Amino acid sequence: MAATVTSPRPTIKALKDAWVGLHARSCPDIYNFHLHTVHSDGRLAPEEVIQQAIACGLQGLAITDHHSVEGYQRAAAYLASLNHPRKPLLWSGVEISCELLGLEVHILGYGFDPQHAGMAPYLRGTTPLGDDYAAAAVIAAIQGAGGLAVLAHPERYKKPASELIPAASALGIDGVEAYYAYHNPDPWRPSPEQTAQVLHLSRIYGLWVTCGTDSHGCSILRRL
Repeated sequence: MAATVTSPRPTIKALKDAWVGLHARSCPDIYNFHLHTVHSDGRLAPEEVIQQAIACGLQGLAITDHHSVEGYQRAAAYLASLNHPRKPLLWSGVEISCELLGLEVHILGYGFDPQHAGMAPYLRGTTPLGDDYAAAAVIAAIQGAGGLAVLAHPERYKKPASELIPAASALGIDGVEAYYAYHNPDPWRPSPEQTAQVLHLSRIYGLWVTCGTDSHGCSILRRL
């Protein structure tokens, strides 16, 4: 069973304050809002994520395991136990598979209450079923639990971001992952063409933008 987090979660206001100032160089050295651990399909233990985050000097991050907050809970408990002068903020996070425009897409949730009953169908380690699989239901659950919902890597799907982002916006999504590296470059850097398109659409629809390495490997500085 995951460790219980006893320290307060950073607020949604603090999360929005971080998002306001994001730019192409914010990730991976200042913020990283897309990270996986051994509690889904990543290779790092949650404690290793925190150790690397501190070594990098991150100001804030979110662990976004697929359909699980166990990695986040372990990381939060470990972070709370540390006596370090520059501990980063750690927001709750999750990555949820769901249906949008007939495709399976991924929605990231941030800053939600992991104990909220509405999140239960999405924190069982597997893709949700039935009505819970709809993007509208996922967005509503995250927001109902006090969090913000973000469309992950919107240029990775079989339909373009120019179709998916308006559809997600119509369902009330809060943001889009604008700064993302689609071809796993080393060093990590957001893909210029896709970033420009997603930023353009975010402005049209009034959405927050986020950044993240989507790390699955042994370093939080890149994807693999």
